[in-house]
Amino acid sequence: MFRKISVKVAVFVNIVLFVVIASGAILLVNKQYASLDNKYKEQGKYVSAVGAKAIGRIIDEAIDNGVFPVKDAFDTEYSIIPNFDPPKYHTKYDSYLDKAILNFQDEMLKNTNIIFAIAVDKNGYLPTHNSKFQQPITGDKEKDKVGNRTKRIFSDPVGLAAARNSQEGFVQVYKRDTGETMWDISTPIMVKGKQWGNFRVGLSITSLQDAKDELLVQLSGIMIMILLISVVAIMFTVKTILKPLTVLTEIAAKMADGDVEQVIEATSHDEIGDLAEILERLRISMKSAMDRLSRR
Repeated sequence: MFRKISVKVAVFVNIVLFVVIASGAILLVNKQYASLDNKYKEQGKYVSAVGAKAIGRIIDEAIDNGVFPVKDAFDTEYSIIPNFDPPKYHTKYDSYLDKAILNFQDEMLKNTNIIFAIAVDKNGYLPTHNSKFQQPITGDKEKDKVGNRTKRIFSDPVGLAAARNSQEGFVQVYKRDTGETMWDISTPIMVKGKQWGNFRVGLSITSLQDAKDELLVQLSGIMIMILLISVVAIMFTVKTILKPLTVLTEIAAKMADGDVEQVIEATSHDEIGDLAEILERLRISMKSAMDRLSRR
């Protein structure tokens, strides 16, 4: 099969085409991956900014309405709640925030890419976690560490950096103490013109990877389909273009066996047409020679 020039040409062209398509696919996938990364991060930054403004406004209004004074809003004399490990604390404002911000924070979790959306003070104290992380205490330390995370101080390096962050949409990679790895995006919460803490958003890296995997499958399917169609089209095209060469080869073989009666017509103006004209001249010369020999 590989003695046929049509097969050789088709194989060579398809190999080149495969390399080109594969290279293009890799570039396209990398570009789309980067686009997804940016899209997810921008989504997290937006939620973080909205959360920070809303929490700052809620605390400002509580102060204006006499719920607690400015001093109490910035309370850092954390009162320990007995019998918890890791420890939990109360502040002079946390009971109010439990009522005022819980539903707001929970609404943000309707976006399935968001794992948590929380307000923390400048020391990493988290007065009110999302409802999904305020499950009833079971007494099992490991279960409670996952299910009930409210009113803790998160002073790990990432948690503290997030709590004291001063820029909007600050992105970190956060390895949670429950084993999950995610993006942590934080934006400062301002209360009466002073930084109170930050609004932290935990953005799922798993969701992003799932989206990337789905994109890769889709693009791979499209590229494979394009390649298959191209292979068939190239094979057909090459075979069609070289068909006159096959005919000329058969005629040349007959000439070699002494059959010089079949007229060879050039049907194109390319190299194959030139070959046909040469073979026709050769046929005429051979026929003339054979005629002369037969008359002797």
